[in-house]
Amino acid sequence: MKRSVENHMNILIFTWKDLGIPDVCEALDKLGCSWNCVSSEHLRERVSAEFDQLFERTFEEGHYDAVFTFNFSPVLSNNCNRRNVPYLAFVYDSPLIQLYSVSLINPCNHIFLFDKILYQEFVQAQIPTVHYAPLAVNTERIARQLENLDCVEETEGGKTVRESYTCDVSFLGSMYNETPDFFGRLKNLPSYVQGYLDAAMAAQRQVCGHWFIEELLTPDIIEAMQNSLAPARVRPNPDGVETVSWIFANVFLARKMAAVERKELLTAASEQFETWIYTPGPTPELPRVKNRGPVDYYQYMPFVFACSRINLNTTLRSIRSAVPLRAMDIMGAGGFLLSNYQSEFYDLFVPGEDMEIFYSTEDMVQKCDYYLKHDAKRRQIAANGYGKVKEKHTFEVRMKEILSEVFN
Repeated sequence: MKRSVENHMNILIFTWKDLGIPDVCEALDKLGCSWNCVSSEHLRERVSAEFDQLFERTFEEGHYDAVFTFNFSPVLSNNCNRRNVPYLAFVYDSPLIQLYSVSLINPCNHIFLFDKILYQEFVQAQIPTVHYAPLAVNTERIARQLENLDCVEETEGGKTVRESYTCDVSFLGSMYNETPDFFGRLKNLPSYVQGYLDAAMAAQRQVCGHWFIEELLTPDIIEAMQNSLAPARVRPNPDGVETVSWIFANVFLARKMAAVERKELLTAASEQFETWIYTPGPTPELPRVKNRGPVDYYQYMPFVFACSRINLNTTLRSIRSAVPLRAMDIMGAGGFLLSNYQSEFYDLFVPGEDMEIFYSTEDMVQKCDYYLKHDAKRRQIAANGYGKVKEKHTFEVRMKEILSEVFN
């Protein structure tokens, strides 16, 4: 199907509590497209008669040139396949187990992955339905919000928004310290298995850019992990090709490594700098860090990123090479980003000019110290990063690229 995205298109959007839907709709408006957004809790299910009926009713009421979602929905893909309508999925989560559904190869699919290594793996497996697309930000929406930085917040004792959110170092995100966490569900592991997993995670944490821990999960180690979960053993989905080792590596161990890394980084930062965290749960393991609780993605998050002198990013290890959403959002709000190494930062940005990378906890502390003492340089880097996101990584840019790749 060949057509110009400048021609009028009507896009059906399905969602269930996704971030970014208003930004996609605003981008489609700018591109001259019409859209209809439908919310359904059944979107995340593999098979759903209720969703099938909703899909049919929606298509009986109007004509659509394509269907769009964030992430990937097998039940939606199967419905689009029956209707022979293009399905555009823009993935921003990792790990996303739905990508291993057999519905991934439905010819209606156009699945845009934000992680280049994952994209390359699917291509090497001869999956023809995947594309590569970095994540995006609505810089115009954020700029409108940041016009209120010097307004007084009644809830903050007469402080301005800027004063309420200004600190030396901040981190916004999960600490993966919920009880019980996935790794914590592995009860009564044999001591040699616990030691093996601890050593494997420690080795993986020393290596950037290569995810090898799944290869270390030998059959006897997997069986011991399964036995520790009994009777609730890990099982692949009936329509999935994911393996038990993939689930253990990307869900159980990746989250545990993130919890350890984030605690280590924030502990080190808080020993020298004013450090705040924005996270849903309590953090008694971080006594020097001020926990501000969670903030709304749309209403307050841009204030955090714009006002923090240094915004830390540490990426979940299941994100193999990509620039994660948090990093894009920080730069899209004009914030200074100090991130762990991800290879795609070198593809999309210039570290040291648009953002900065740390390679160890000690390096993170040293760079925090340097940039807090060199305010002009820090502000220039933040401005450069914002300029590049505004030029190349807005939703308007990305949605035009996606539509062009599918329809041109």
